[in-house]
Amino acid sequence: MSESVRAFFDDLTHGGGRMLRQVSGSVRFDLVHARGVDHWLVTIDQGRITVSQGGAVTADTVIGADETLFLRMAHGEIKPLSAWLRNDFTADGEFRFVIMLERLFAPPKGAHHPRDAATMPSAEPA
Repeated sequence: MSESVRAFFDDLTHGGGRMLRQVSGSVRFDLVHARGVDHWLVTIDQGRITVSQGGAVTADTVIGADETLFLRMAHGEIKPLSAWLRNDFTADGEFRFVIMLERLFAPPKGAHHPRDAATMPSAEPA
């Protein structure tokens, strides 16, 4: 397993639930790499997130992805829903957790929250 993957899941437990206050359930990530498959279970209870690594336990949704693709989504380089629609990763279980991935992962580079964008000065017309 890469240190980047471990760092992502460690960071997730330290404030990753800020946008998930009304969400409860579990998502297992099966991350494929050259040495095999790592299983990560993310449990969300009203925004409180816990993460465990290990065996292939049951979950509400199971995401199967290449580790490299996962890290690109985690860093905001690829939007999870678009990647799923392209069949870049698999998802079994409750679809709402596929949509929720957008909240778990970093926003795309240069993205602004709509409230912040509304208050940004606009360019004057020429």
